[in-house]
Amino acid sequence: MLAAVLVAGAFGAARLLAPGTEPTEWSPAAEPTDRSPVADQPDRPPASTGGEAATGLDPELERRFELAQAAAAEDGVPLTLTSGWRTAEEQQALVDDAVRRYGSVDEAHRWVLPPDTSEHVAGAAIDVGPTDGALWLGEHGWEFGLCRTYANEVWHFEATIEPGGTCGEMFADASHGWD
Repeated sequence: MLAAVLVAGAFGAARLLAPGTEPTEWSPAAEPTDRSPVADQPDRPPASTGGEAATGLDPELERRFELAQAAAAEDGVPLTLTSGWRTAEEQQALVDDAVRRYGSVDEAHRWVLPPDTSEHVAGAAIDVGPTDGALWLGEHGWEFGLCRTYANEVWHFEATIEPGGTCGEMFADASHGWD
C-alpha cells in the first residue's frame, strides 16, 4: 500500500533543497490564513472522492513515491498517499466545492485547478500526509525527484526533476502559471 506525507516548515512554508543550496526567502503567500486549508486541515489534505489513491498514477511517479515512502519509514516517519489520480468529474467536484467554500472562482483556483489543467487528472501529482511525513518529503523529496510545487499546499508533490536534482521555486498557489 502506498503512503505519503505533508511538508511544511515555519509558517507553513517548506523547503525542497539539495545539499549545498541556499534556501529561498519566505513569502507571506506561504503563511496559512484562516481561509487556508493548511490552517484547518494540516493532517487531512484533500482526498480523492473514489478508488485507490494510486490508481491511474504515472508509473514513474508511483515508483518514486514508493522509494520515498520506504526511506521515510527507515527514518521512523509515516508517509501516506492521500490522493493521486482523479477523474475529470472528481476534479470538477473539488473545484465546485472550493468555489462554494471560498466564494469565487479566482479564490478557489488558489487551491484547486480545473480538470483541463490539474496534474492530478493527468496522473502526474500526489497529495500526501500526515504532517510529519509531508515535512520529511519536503526535505528529502529532491532525492527521489519529487518536488512540492505550491507554497500554500504542503501536501502536493509532482515528479518535476530527475532524482538528485534541485527542485525549482514553488508557485505561491495553484492559480499561478496556468491561466
